[in-house]
Amino acid sequence: MKRTRDDMDIVWQTPANPPELHDYIFRDGIRYVKPYYFEFISHVKNRWAKKTIVDLFTEEFKGRPRDYYVSAVKEGRIQVDGQVVPISYVVQPSQKISHFLHRHEPPVMAWDIQILQKEPEVLTVSKPASVPVHPCGQYRKNTVIGILQAEHGLAPLFPIHRLDRLVSGLLILARNASRADLFRQQIESGMVKKQYVARVIGEFPEDEQVVDANVNYNAREGRSTVEVRDDYGNGNTSLQGKSACTKFTRISTNGSHSIVLCEPITGRTHQIRVHLQYIGHPIANDMLYLSESVTKRSAEGLSADRADARSVISVDQSSHQCHKDEADYVSEEDFRIDPMCTNCPNLAPKGYDGHELGLWLHCIRYSGPEWVYECPRPDWAFLD
Repeated sequence: MKRTRDDMDIVWQTPANPPELHDYIFRDGIRYVKPYYFEFISHVKNRWAKKTIVDLFTEEFKGRPRDYYVSAVKEGRIQVDGQVVPISYVVQPSQKISHFLHRHEPPVMAWDIQILQKEPEVLTVSKPASVPVHPCGQYRKNTVIGILQAEHGLAPLFPIHRLDRLVSGLLILARNASRADLFRQQIESGMVKKQYVARVIGEFPEDEQVVDANVNYNAREGRSTVEVRDDYGNGNTSLQGKSACTKFTRISTNGSHSIVLCEPITGRTHQIRVHLQYIGHPIANDMLYLSESVTKRSAEGLSADRADARSVISVDQSSHQCHKDEADYVSEEDFRIDPMCTNCPNLAPKGYDGHELGLWLHCIRYSGPEWVYECPRPDWAFLD
């Protein structure tokens, strides 16, 4: 869909527009996405009905000032059922509302996504930290799926497991839906074994440690906690979390840090991270779980995603190759600034001002019936 306003061509993009090489800008080791126009769709809830279109946006979407919404309605960047409406228009239940935005995606580190194995039905890659696997939240093109499509023409791809954005390592992608379904059936039936390595605080015990403790994930805070029954075996106590079990084996230690093999039997959110904290050996650069007294995110006004990013401290990621050298940065063409955009002229959206280098947690191996895929350990997983 193409519109022209004030001598500026605007091409509205949808998920049907695949990421392309020219969509990315590289600066100082960071991968940015050139801002683009995108249609965000919502439907009028009952509690929104009878409000004017401007009042609805001002009250429900407080990230922008009222003056912006007035201008957006007048310019046709906010529409109702595909039609331009006046600022006094009163919305009705179930109507479709389109908000056409100059979208600024969060940046990620510019490390290459290394292809490990390329088979007719399966692709395995080494996912760098800071890059989400698939489109989610504000990320669409700055994802493993988007980058592989733009740089290698690999599509469609079906991730058969997930890695958190700040976690690196082995990622298995099926190249067709039937193979993806087979992988998922094997995972759900408990036929797949997973292995990670982590660098943790302290001298980890020499004997294998098995943690069998419920994990309760708080989506609002973006943080998990461990729940266990008391020592008196109170069977009437209702645990809110989900059952979770992880095996840990020490690989090496220098007294202050240890490299630990982590084998999650279940797959709960932040399971490895919170189980390591529970036994007194949190991941050494995981500020979210290094302390019990982490400030609550909701109190700080941070989303879970952003709080994760701000909690990460600098790490050695020399095992990753930077995607562009300095000579390439200056040759990138600039992007067109939108006079109505509340993020321009910055490439990143508001609040994304730090370098997100990732956790010392890396997936190294997945194995199932008659198949094994592996990924090399990163540099930080070897102690001097």
